[in-house]
Amino acid sequence: MTSTPTTAHHLRDLSRLRRVRDRIDREYAQPLNVEVLADGVHMSAGHLSRQFKLAFGESPYSYLMTRRIERAMALLRRGDLSVTEICFVVGCASLGTFSTRFTELVGVSPSVYRQEAARATAGMPPCVARQVTRPIRTQLIRNGEAPATEPEIA
Repeated sequence: MTSTPTTAHHLRDLSRLRRVRDRIDREYAQPLNVEVLADGVHMSAGHLSRQFKLAFGESPYSYLMTRRIERAMALLRRGDLSVTEICFVVGCASLGTFSTRFTELVGVSPSVYRQEAARATAGMPPCVARQVTRPIRTQLIRNGEAPATEPEIA
């Protein structure tokens, strides 16, 4: 029989999960995996994965890849690096994995995105272009990676 965690324990876990999310946001280009992230907050990899998904609606790996793809989108709009260079700059080790994940999240391949984004954001300030072209949560829901409703964090 399992008991529900105390409020203090729950808040401590939530604080750790936020630290993990912040670390992913900062270090997305570094080699990160669930074990490294879990060690940094003194949790097991399995517990971190389960709790992260409950709190944020997606696994740590999916969150990391989304951050990498968002950065890749900005670099593709800038246009001065090749798709292969961008793949490695954002921390992906495999061009195939990068291209597949990019296509899943964005709906088009990186090279097609570069062409379309150049036309769609011509004359737009970069801060607006970044917001308009960001992968949206509905794309994650469509791919079955996030629940349609926001999880409750009590």
